Amino acid sequence: MKKYHLITAFLFSIFIFAQQKIDRKALVTRHNVKITAIDTLASLTVGNGAFAFTVDATGLQTFPKKYENGIPLGTQSEWGWDSYKNTNNYKFSETLRDYKQFGRDISYTVQIKEPARRVEAVNWFRQNPHLLQLGNLGFEITKKDGSIAKPEDIKEIAQKLNLWTGEIESYFEVEGIPVTVLTVSHQEKDAIGVKVKSDLLQQKRLKISLRIPFPTGDWADMGTKWEGKQDYKSTLAEKSKTEAVVTHVMDSISYNVNLNWKGNAQIKKVSDHYFVVEASNTNTLELSCLFALANKKSATNSSFTDIENSSVKGWEQFWKSGAAVDFSGSTDPRGKELERRVILSQYLTKVQCTGKVPPQETGLTYNSWYGKPHLEMHWWHGVHFALWNRPELLEKSLPWYQKVFEKAKNIAKRQGFEGARWQKMTDPDGNESPSSVGSFLLWQQPHFITYAELIYRAKPTTATLDLYSERVFETANFMASFANYDAKSDRYVLGPGVIPAQERFKAMETFNPTYELAYWNWALKTAIAWKKKLNQKVPEKWETVLAKLSPLPIADQVYLATESAKDSYTNPEFKTDHPSVLGTFGMLPETSLLDKKIMKNTFDLVWKTWSWDKTWGWDFPMTAMSAARLNMPEKAVDALFMNVTTNTYLKNGHNYQSDRLTLYLPGNGGLLTAVAMMCAGWDGTTEQNPGFPKDGTWKVKSEGFAKMF
Repeated sequence: MKKYHLITAFLFSIFIFAQQKIDRKALVTRHNVKITAIDTLASLTVGNGAFAFTVDATGLQTFPKKYENGIPLGTQSEWGWDSYKNTNNYKFSETLRDYKQFGRDISYTVQIKEPARRVEAVNWFRQNPHLLQLGNLGFEITKKDGSIAKPEDIKEIAQKLNLWTGEIESYFEVEGIPVTVLTVSHQEKDAIGVKVKSDLLQQKRLKISLRIPFPTGDWADMGTKWEGKQDYKSTLAEKSKTEAVVTHVMDSISYNVNLNWKGNAQIKKVSDHYFVVEASNTNTLELSCLFALANKKSATNSSFTDIENSSVKGWEQFWKSGAAVDFSGSTDPRGKELERRVILSQYLTKVQCTGKVPPQETGLTYNSWYGKPHLEMHWWHGVHFALWNRPELLEKSLPWYQKVFEKAKNIAKRQGFEGARWQKMTDPDGNESPSSVGSFLLWQQPHFITYAELIYRAKPTTATLDLYSERVFETANFMASFANYDAKSDRYVLGPGVIPAQERFKAMETFNPTYELAYWNWALKTAIAWKKKLNQKVPEKWETVLAKLSPLPIADQVYLATESAKDSYTNPEFKTDHPSVLGTFGMLPETSLLDKKIMKNTFDLVWKTWSWDKTWGWDFPMTAMSAARLNMPEKAVDALFMNVTTNTYLKNGHNYQSDRLTLYLPGNGGLLTAVAMMCAGWDGTTEQNPGFPKDGTWKVKSEGFAKMF
């Protein structure tokens, strides 16, 4: 009887533990970021998802050159795009090259190597438009001897990012004199607020400078190019004793920097594109800075207090919404670190990836690939929002696909296909960018069906179906049209003319990549289900392609990367980059094409033999998702903690890849997607937290998650 009561009490305690709500504020704030030195990889960011402002240890962007090879001190907004003047009248048609595919000529926009004129045209369309660094707002600090303070002069650093409120509190000293700074971002406007306290203000040795850089026009832009050939103009208009507007005119864009301050201060133009706000007779200065298009009449600045209130309210609402997971009861020492990565990844993806345009891989901090979004990466940027029960944050970017819909249909039409072929490397208007790899990628094509299905699951109404059905169906039309019928084998084939998600294969030699075949199967079935929900006739072509789609390629009881690569696991090059074969049952659910035993064999082979040091940040979450679906929770956790450089998570939570890519948001989004699946499971799972070991070392308290497919 005593044993019975002990068991009952134990089960009841588990039940009570499971029912207790997570203390979200405690969960979040125990991972507040604290910085105590100049650390160029520990920059901190405030923002609202469509605008971000990244600071150094001073709380502003005081030392941009020092930080340019770390996490740069960027100021970017999703509207801030410029194009150099097309003085040579380059035409997009000059970037096209015909390839023999399916017995006919099909044009792709690629990186042509000759003649010189076409090479220049390709380069122009790759670099234009480019996302801008809007302005550098930093301190100008003068030492007693009259020299300008350098990073090594900043002492006694104590900086904290308060995640619950989105506030950065900074403390430092210069020659023994303290400076305190509070930095915040408005959650609905592209505005930051800063409150500074220091006797250095009164001594006129601490000023706030605004410096507008030139765009580099290069693959990357760290916001530190102070000279340029372009004839840009920055003009200052003082509106009152506490307000001024700097208007910056460029090639194809003009924008304003609206400055408001509270306290005795004046603004002056020091040189072209360089302005300074100097306080008088006060040791306290509040400044707000709003970035907006020059023709946006509705853009009005706010006071520091209003910006701070917006930040506090907005972030509290964010953290109280959606899902949460608490690993604090775990004895596995990795639990604390996983919780830190999860919390910081939520913060970073909210700040950088929740605008109206799919984000670039480096978000709103600095440019990679000229600032251009890569649509195959939108899966990693956005899917987790739906799984964390914040589908509205994914849905904010979906109207963009309607904006660029006609251009997607025109690509398909130009190539002789039906439907819409979604862009890969693109821009805010949906234009293609020349790429000898990107133009042949396929795995972004079904993504829109994934997003629409996730939103439908969150809001299962006819209105949701009506809103997204046209884009879903035109996506499916392209997919069915692209699949080529091979009469000899009586099946539909993807390619040649394909580069898989694992970008290691030559386009015109590659066909039937495993992951893409499975994705075609799932997406066509989902589109058919949507047709039936709307009581519409299912196109015969969809059903025919689905019925006769090539099987997943197998050799030696494992899935090949592609049917055309029999040496998928013997050629060293083919064991680098993304092991996307694992996405076949990880990112995707079980399809009618899948044999789980062969998938398990494939996982084991990839796990043992892959060149993990030559992978990317989202490969580890993808591997974890596959392990979880294969009922290997220990491997799922191990995948998230592989000791590989590209699986590094910095103090600020950023997923570090290399000197070239010091931050990589698909890694953060991938981590959140994997953890959501490991907590909530997927269609058909019934156990709690199926992706975590059941040996007692992991105590997982989760709430609010939505299941994956």
